[in-house]
Amino acid sequence: MPSAYTHFKHVVFGRPLASERLEHERLNKKTALAVLSSDAISSVAYATDQILFVLGGAIGMTAVAYVLPISAVIVGLLVLVGLSYRQTIFAYPNGGGSYTVAKENLGDMPGLVAAAALLTDYILTVAVSISGGVAAITSAYPALVPHTVVICSLSIFLLATVNLRGVRESGAAFSLPTYAFIVMMLTLIGFGAFRYWTGHELAPLSGALKVDPVSAQSGGRFSPITGFALAYLLLRGFAEGCAAMTGTEAISNGVMAFKAPAQKNAAATLGWMVAILAAFFLGVSFLAHHYHVMPTTSETVLSILGHHIFGGGPLYYALQYTTFAVLVLAANTAFADFPRLAGILANDKYMPRQLAARGDRLAFSNGIIMLALVAWLLVWLFKGNTNALVPLYAIGVFVCFTLSQAGMVVHWRNTREPGWIWKAWLNGIGAVATALVSLIQIVTKFTSGGWIIALIIPAIIFLLRAIHKHYVEFAEDTRFLGQSPINPLHHTVIVPVNGISKATSGALVYATTISDEVVAVYIEVDKRDTLRIEQEWEAWDIGVPLVVVPSPYRSILKPLVEYVENLRMVTPGELVTIVVPEIVPKRWWEHLLHNKTALYIRTAFLFKPNVVVTAIPYLVGHAYRIRDWMDHDEDLDEGPDEENSVASESATAA
Repeated sequence: MPSAYTHFKHVVFGRPLASERLEHERLNKKTALAVLSSDAISSVAYATDQILFVLGGAIGMTAVAYVLPISAVIVGLLVLVGLSYRQTIFAYPNGGGSYTVAKENLGDMPGLVAAAALLTDYILTVAVSISGGVAAITSAYPALVPHTVVICSLSIFLLATVNLRGVRESGAAFSLPTYAFIVMMLTLIGFGAFRYWTGHELAPLSGALKVDPVSAQSGGRFSPITGFALAYLLLRGFAEGCAAMTGTEAISNGVMAFKAPAQKNAAATLGWMVAILAAFFLGVSFLAHHYHVMPTTSETVLSILGHHIFGGGPLYYALQYTTFAVLVLAANTAFADFPRLAGILANDKYMPRQLAARGDRLAFSNGIIMLALVAWLLVWLFKGNTNALVPLYAIGVFVCFTLSQAGMVVHWRNTREPGWIWKAWLNGIGAVATALVSLIQIVTKFTSGGWIIALIIPAIIFLLRAIHKHYVEFAEDTRFLGQSPINPLHHTVIVPVNGISKATSGALVYATTISDEVVAVYIEVDKRDTLRIEQEWEAWDIGVPLVVVPSPYRSILKPLVEYVENLRMVTPGELVTIVVPEIVPKRWWEHLLHNKTALYIRTAFLFKPNVVVTAIPYLVGHAYRIRDWMDHDEDLDEGPDEENSVASESATAA
C-alpha cells in the first residue's frame, strides 16, 4: 500500500512513466508553439515599454516618434536571426542550439561562453516574464502592488510543479492561455488599426499625453553634443527593445521535443513564431506611436492601449488577464530548455551528472528545480521589478546568436553541402549584425546593470570548467585497467556497542559473516556502566571480545576514530569495517527521539582510507519476522545454547 507521501506525489506530479513512453511525450506543432514560443511572443508586453522608458526619460513625448522605426529595425534583425536558426534546426537535429554549434565548430571555450550566456538568459527569462506578468495584473489592480514578490513566487512554484508533471502535460496546460493571448492581441491591434484607417479616434483619456509637434519634427536642429546624445539614446532604446528577440533560439534548442518529423515540425513552428512576434511587436509600437502612449511605473503600454481601444470593459480585463497568463507561461520556455541544456552539459561533464537524469515523469526534474530556485532568488533580490531586471536581459542571448551563427559559417565551410555558399553568407551577415548588437547591449546597458552580466557569465564559465576538471580527474583516479592483481588485505571488523540488544546482536551476526576478526568496542562515558556491560558481555559468551575505550570528555566519535587509526598504524594496509547497529523506529516522528549515531560515524570516517562503514538496520515493530527474538533476560541467563542461534536471529536483524 503506497505511503501518504507517495499518494501525494502521484496526485501533484502524476504517476511515474516508463522510459518507452518518452516518444509519446513529444509535442506537435500547435502545442510546441505554446510551450517553446511563449517567451518570444509574450515579449511584446514589455519590449515597446522599454524603448519608451529609455527615450521618454530623456526627451519626453518626442520618444513616440522614434519607437516605430526602432521596432522595425529590431523586426528586421529578428527575421535574419530566425532564418539562421532555421538552418541550425536542419544541421543539428539533436538540439543543443548555440552551445552545440559553437562547441563543435569553434571549440570548447566558445561553446562554454554560449552555454553560460544561455543559462543566464534562461534564468532571466523566468524572472522577467514572471515580473512582467505580475505587472500586468498590478496595472489593473494597483492594490496588489505591495504583494508583487509573493505573487511572483507563487507563479514560479506553479510553473515548476506543472513542468515536473512532464512535457506533454505542461504543453496541454499552457496552450490555452497562449492562444487566448494571441486572440486578444489580434483583437487589440485589429480594432486600433481599424479606428486609425477609418478616422474614428477615441477621445484621449484623462491625463493622456500628446506629442509636442515642434520637438517631434524630424528636421529639428541639434547641437553636436545633443546629436551625439540623441544617437546614444536611440542605440540604448534599440538595445532595450531587443528584449523582444529573447526566446528566438528556444525552438532550435529543443528540436528533439517535437514529434516526427522533428526537424520539419520545428522549422514550421519557428516560422510561425517569428511571424506572430513581428506582427505583434510592430502593431503595438504603431499603436503606441499613433495614440501617443507613454508607459508609467504603474501601468504598461498594453494596459494604456487597452483603455484607449477597449475602454474599461470586459475586453480590457480579458487583455490584462491573458497578458498576465502568457507572461507567466513565457517562463515555461526557460523551464523547457534550461533543464535540457543542463542535461547536455552534464553529459559533457560540465555540470553535475544528476542534471542529466530524467525524473519519474520523464522530465529533467533536477534542472527544473534548480531553475525555479535561482529565478526565485533573483525575483526576491530585485523585488519583482521588471524595469530593474530588463537591463540585465538580452545581453546573453545576443552573445549566443553571434556564436551560433559564426559556428554555422564554419559548419557550412567544412561540410560544403549544396547551397553552402549562400547559407554561409546568410549566417555570416547574421553573425556580424548580432555581434554589433551585443556590443551595443554591453556598452549602453553597462552602467544600468549590464556589468552584473559581464561578471556572471565569466563566473559561470569558471564554474563549468572547474566541474569538468573534477570529472576528468575523478575518471583518471578511478580508472582501473584490470591488469594488476588484487591483493587481499587483513580484515578487521569493529562493532560499536552501547549494551546488549537485538540491534547489537544483528550487527554482530553480520560482522561474523564477513571476517574472523571481529571486535566489539564500547566507548566508556560513565565508569559506573562499564562494570555492568562487562559482566553482561562475559555472561553472553559469544566468542567476540569486548574492548572498552575510555572517553574522559564524553565524546563517542573521537575515541572511536583514534582506536581505528591506532589499529591501522599497528598493521599497515589493514582493512577495517565498522558495522554500526542502527535502530529504525516505525513512525517518522519517532526518529526525532533517537540519536543519529550511525550517521555521525559514517560522516567521521568518510575521508579515511581503507575504512568501510556499514549500517545494519533493526526495524522496530515489523510483523514480517521469521520468529521473534529471544527474551533478553533468557539470553543473559542461558547464553546461546544452540550452535546456530546467532545465525537464526540474523534474519530479523535485516
